[in-house]
Amino acid sequence: MDNRITKLFGIQYPIIQAGMIWCSGWRLAVAVSNAGGLGQIGSGSMYPDVLREHIQKCKAHTDKPFAVNVPLLYPDIEKHIQIIIEEKVPVVFTSAGSPKVWTKTLQDQGIKVVHVTASSILAKKCEDAGVDAIVAEGFEAGGHNGREETTTLCLIPSVRQAVQIPVIAAGGIASGKAMLAAMALGADAVQIGTRFVCSEESSAHPAFKEKVVSLKEGDTKLSMKKVVPVRLIKNEFYKAIQQAEDKGADASDLMEILGRARAKKGMFEGDMMEGELEIGQIAATIPQIMPAADIVREIWIEFLDTKNKIAAL
Repeated sequence: MDNRITKLFGIQYPIIQAGMIWCSGWRLAVAVSNAGGLGQIGSGSMYPDVLREHIQKCKAHTDKPFAVNVPLLYPDIEKHIQIIIEEKVPVVFTSAGSPKVWTKTLQDQGIKVVHVTASSILAKKCEDAGVDAIVAEGFEAGGHNGREETTTLCLIPSVRQAVQIPVIAAGGIASGKAMLAAMALGADAVQIGTRFVCSEESSAHPAFKEKVVSLKEGDTKLSMKKVVPVRLIKNEFYKAIQQAEDKGADASDLMEILGRARAKKGMFEGDMMEGELEIGQIAATIPQIMPAADIVREIWIEFLDTKNKIAAL
């Protein structure tokens, strides 16, 4: 398929794997890129030397384009940016900060820059900052999220109307049918996280993967809006946060409960009770753990099949 996103990144399918902390190391990025999508390394959970290792392993195992996701609130952001430039990473997805800060620096080195946003107002600011494309992420998504709680179905057409640059839809997308729906609303591609958490190549702990495929509707909720909104699986840690919020806890109280390395404890080390378990609502529709290449293939085949069925109506 040739469209603005496949041409921009040099990929076969407009399917992008999200850069998720503790879940998207080099193995997953390589598997998705080799299957024709765009794989991403999630740098937010990596020390600088670990990021360099993952980038180098990615380059050693694929000749296809790949990306690095960089949360701009990362404390060692300058080191991450320098490593990305030195290693000649072709694409960078930035999030959780202003796109004005690093976009030109990266583009001056020939790197394509995409920024993640959750509103049409911020999408326009991203375009004004000169990014090459935007990820418009609805609040169905896992991980850090928008405070406005705008759903993907409402967000995509709003962002599409606000900007001229390519738009990548994210949040609640895990199938070819959802991909077609997003593109009907104006997206040029989709970014998928939760579905790839449940891939064999994901670096998530096996217990977390099994937990994800067992989830039902209503088993996740957007939480910690006084700190950074994040969608969580309802476990003992979530309940502690919820009880504190119900009693009027402020941001500092919530940060004390959160402590350090809570996400690592859950998603990477496998503590399903006390860990921070970030995942999207769409987890309720994912039945099994599969190789990443099979996920890409299944999504693309279903996309084409559904497109043909709609055209025949």
